[in-house]
Amino acid sequence: MLAGDLYAFQDLLSEDESAVVRRVRDFLEAEVSPIANDHWQRADFPHHLVKKYADLDIADRRGSSSLLNGWLALEMARSDASMATFYGVHAGLAMGSIRMCGSPEQQARWIPPMAAFDKIGAFALTEPTGGSDVAAGLRTTARREGDEWVLDGAKRWIGNATFADLVVVWARDVADDQVKGFVVRGDVAGFTAKKIENKIALRTVQNADITLEGVRVPEADRLQNAHSFKDTAAVLRQTRSGVAWQAVGVMLAAYEIALAYSKERQQFGRPIAKFQLVQDLLVRMLGNVTAAMGLCVRLAQLQDAGRYRDEHSALAKAYCTTRMREVVGWARELLAGNGIVLDYAIGRFVADAEALYSYEGTREINTLIVGRAITGESAFV
Repeated sequence: MLAGDLYAFQDLLSEDESAVVRRVRDFLEAEVSPIANDHWQRADFPHHLVKKYADLDIADRRGSSSLLNGWLALEMARSDASMATFYGVHAGLAMGSIRMCGSPEQQARWIPPMAAFDKIGAFALTEPTGGSDVAAGLRTTARREGDEWVLDGAKRWIGNATFADLVVVWARDVADDQVKGFVVRGDVAGFTAKKIENKIALRTVQNADITLEGVRVPEADRLQNAHSFKDTAAVLRQTRSGVAWQAVGVMLAAYEIALAYSKERQQFGRPIAKFQLVQDLLVRMLGNVTAAMGLCVRLAQLQDAGRYRDEHSALAKAYCTTRMREVVGWARELLAGNGIVLDYAIGRFVADAEALYSYEGTREINTLIVGRAITGESAFV
C-alpha cells in the first residue's frame, strides 16, 4: 500500500486490477523514476521507453473499470507528471477521440497500432489565441473539396506533436460552422510542428506549435461521429477526470518525498519528523491527498454506473489541482533549500503542478461548469 493511501482506497480494486497496478508501478519505479530528473532538466523525451509502455498492455483499456484507469493515471503522475502527460495525450485524448468519435472502420484501423505504440497520437485543440474560449473561438478551418478536406490554421501547446504519427485536429467546417475532428498524419504536406522551448513545467513533454497550411485530409480520415463541439467536449469530459487522478499522483509523490526526508534530516540533534510543525505540515498534506483521492474514487464509481456528468469531472479537476498546489508547496517548504534542487525531485513536482493546474480547463472555467450545474444559471461570457 502507498504511504499516502491512509484509508486503503487501493483495496477497492479487484485482485486482477491490483496486479496490473503493481506491474505498472514496478515498471515506473525501475524505468521512469530513475531518469525523470535528467530528461526533465534537458527537456528531452526518452523515446527508448515508448515500446516498454507498449509491453504493459494497458493502452486499449476498453472493459477496464474507471477506478483502474484512474489509479494508473495516479501511478504515472506519482513517478513523473511529464510521462503521465505523454501517456494521457496518446492513450486518453488521441485514442479516446478515435474511440468515441470514430467509425467502427476507423477504430479498427487506428486503435490497434496505437495501443501497440507503433503509432503515437496527439490531440490538437488549443490555439495560439484560443484556450478557455476555444468552443466559440476556434479559428482553424476545414473546407471540403470533393473527397478531401483542406485544413488551415494554427494550434499551440500540442503534446507529443513533434514526433506523433497521428494528430487529431479539431477544425471548424466553413460550410456549417460546426467543429469536426480529423486524423492528420504527422508527415503530410503543409503540416509543421515546432517544439516550444523555455518551458518551466512538464519539460519532458514535447509540446509544439502546429501550423496547418492547405493540409489535405481524405474524407475517410474525418472522424465520422464528430459533428460539433459537443462531441469534442465529450472526449474532454472523460479525460478531465484523468487529470484529477494525475493531481492526486503528484500530491502523493510530494507527500512521500517529504515524509521520507523528515525521517532522515537531522536538526538540533534529532530527525525533523519529531518536531510538531513538521508533523503539522505532513498531516495537512495527507489530508489533502486523502480528500482528493476519495473524490476521485467516487467519481470513478459514478462513471462506471453511467451517472457521470460534466460537473463531476469539472469539480474533481478544479478541487484536486488546487489541493495539489498546496501539497507541493508544503513539501517544498519542509525540504527548505533542498526543495529547490532536482536532487530530491520536489522542485520538478512543484513546477509540473503548475501545468496540471492549467490544462484540461483552468480552475476558473471548471468552476463555472459546476456553478452552472448547481444554480441553473450560466456565468459564461
